[in-house]
Amino acid sequence: MTKIGTVCEMALRELLRRRAVLVILLLLPLAFYLSRRGDHLGQSIRFVCLGLGWALSTAALFAGNASRGLEPRLRLSGYRGRHLCLGRLVALWLTGAVLAAPYFVLVLVDQHDVRYGSIALIMALTILVSAPFGLALSAVLPRELEGTLVLLAVVGLQMMADPESPLARVLPFWFSREIGTYAIDHVGAAYLARGLVHGVLSAVALLAVVAIATRIRLRRHSHVRFLSAR
Repeated sequence: MTKIGTVCEMALRELLRRRAVLVILLLLPLAFYLSRRGDHLGQSIRFVCLGLGWALSTAALFAGNASRGLEPRLRLSGYRGRHLCLGRLVALWLTGAVLAAPYFVLVLVDQHDVRYGSIALIMALTILVSAPFGLALSAVLPRELEGTLVLLAVVGLQMMADPESPLARVLPFWFSREIGTYAIDHVGAAYLARGLVHGVLSAVALLAVVAIATRIRLRRHSHVRFLSAR
């Protein structure tokens, strides 16, 4: 746990160095919320959750790319892949909780006749999914610009695609639409169950991708070699 905590602390410090980026990420969900606040209150809740997902996924993308320069030294100090992976995830999940808290308070104050517990569940699942999603993108697309463009495409498709289409269902944030419908429109619990299953499966799949990518990268770039004695 000490090693995981050390990696978590290092990841948080790296994120805090990007103060301007953090401010933008903090305000991004607010822009999503206000864009639909005037005419569609229900949509504003869905949009703020998607904005939260985009913001945290972007932070995870940055954290994943920044960690590449630290991994060799940490590996030489005895850190294993699980320490590096879990440490970054914990840091991002904590960042997501801090980022989501004021927006949940905003919904509590500004919205009425909605299921607040379900909205909290959407935000929790969004945090759970967004961190490994951004780290997975950083493993596949090591350049931040490319990863950011992919994030933009995913969130855009999540907003525009027919929620009942197969495309929308395979996107990582589809659960927010299902649970959001349950929370806002007071439909049956089937929406809640579908959203919960989708969110958990998305998180598990993305965590598996991150774990596999981390193992492959560390094996490919071995930093410790043992020389046979002569």
